[in-house]
Amino acid sequence: MAAFDNPFDPSVSLNRCECGRHASKADHDAQSATERDVSSARSETWFDGNQATEAASNRIIEQAVVRALFPDDTVRRRFLQAVGVRTAMGAIASVLPIGAMQAIAQDSKLAIEKKNLQVGFVAITCATPLIMAHPLRFYEREGLNVELQRTAGWALVRDKMINREYDASHMLSPMPLSISMGLGSVATGINVATIQNVNGQAITLHQKFKDRRDPKTWKGMRFAVPFEYSIHNFLLRYYVAEAGLDPDKDIQIRVTPPPEMVANLRAGNIDGFLGPEPFNQRAVYDGIGFIHLLTKELWDGHPCCAFGVSDAWIRQNPNTFSALYRAILNAHAMARDPKHRQLIANAIAPSQYLNQPYEVIEQVLVGTYADGLGNVRKDPNRVDFDPFPWGTMAVWILSQMKRWGYVKGDVNYRKIAEEVFMITDARKAMGDLKMTAPKDAYPRIRVMGKEFDPAKNVDQYINSFAIRRT
Repeated sequence: MAAFDNPFDPSVSLNRCECGRHASKADHDAQSATERDVSSARSETWFDGNQATEAASNRIIEQAVVRALFPDDTVRRRFLQAVGVRTAMGAIASVLPIGAMQAIAQDSKLAIEKKNLQVGFVAITCATPLIMAHPLRFYEREGLNVELQRTAGWALVRDKMINREYDASHMLSPMPLSISMGLGSVATGINVATIQNVNGQAITLHQKFKDRRDPKTWKGMRFAVPFEYSIHNFLLRYYVAEAGLDPDKDIQIRVTPPPEMVANLRAGNIDGFLGPEPFNQRAVYDGIGFIHLLTKELWDGHPCCAFGVSDAWIRQNPNTFSALYRAILNAHAMARDPKHRQLIANAIAPSQYLNQPYEVIEQVLVGTYADGLGNVRKDPNRVDFDPFPWGTMAVWILSQMKRWGYVKGDVNYRKIAEEVFMITDARKAMGDLKMTAPKDAYPRIRVMGKEFDPAKNVDQYINSFAIRRT
């Protein structure tokens, strides 16, 4: 009898074949053929490891109970055939509550301190893993009742996290760094448990600037970014500074909530924006703007958003955090596989999530898209969902905070990075789920062709730029 066979099936025998799994050699051969077919089909189907583990655990408990009551397999089979499976299950449950034993087994694994959670998000595709985990039931499979709280902008997300109105939230990757350092808010320890997405942003300009593509000609133009402490702000500053413009003097940079960017572009309040999806693609869809460039052309693999949780909340709810972490990492695993992108686009498009046309979200996630200049482009890596909180990302973000005057004085870049980015925890959690985690969290990167090595003197890197505030 296989470890996961149904002990309430009277056709199943406890008498073992030579491999210990079948009633006879014929059954053994037939099952081997079936397993080959199932293995082939499974390679085409996404597999949820958590759900399978729970089902297997429940089956093992059922077998242990039934085998204890019926050590003689012949008696068990006759009993099931005589009274029927439903009656047998009821009779056995009246003696030994199998359901309760299964629940205890699951509870001992999870020991969830807090089942009902409030998780914040801003309606952008960067939050795909965190959002899709709701309609696709990743949270539910971990025993969590998560209410996703759609939030208007990043300042509100910050405040609700500091005030503990949210248990966890989708955040911009620089935000946990700035909040933990007390920049623009009361210092509160916030962690980056995962990076929610890499790439997936763009610079979009109004249609009237089709013939003004050179950033050297952008003096006096007005641009929107979603928040001061955002990769958008730092990449826009980097880009125009490389073109010889001072981002604080030669252009205007306005903080604008992502859902308001397209409307402001249409109204002429801004000339362009470096923002998250789906709003770059929505500007094209509405015929208002065109995609000047994808930010992956500046830094391929750059972070955008993160899954943020406070130090205090993790300490108070360690097992709940582990369950929440597993749900989101499993969602990442699904989102990284291109064959699921259309299904995911359909899941996150409705009004309670992104509230955007399916066609717009699909173009972003699949990477085949209209650019607003008459072209259909194909870039399957337009957005990706690598969850690992790379230390290099944190150190580079801190370098730009220092470069533009958001941080004053000496900065211990690596110490801050490792206090905020949960590198060790992510490596362990990913390993537990058989996900590949890198051994080196601090690789060198290139931003607009210039190398950044986090192992070298960061201040020297900052001082190598002609335009800076420090």
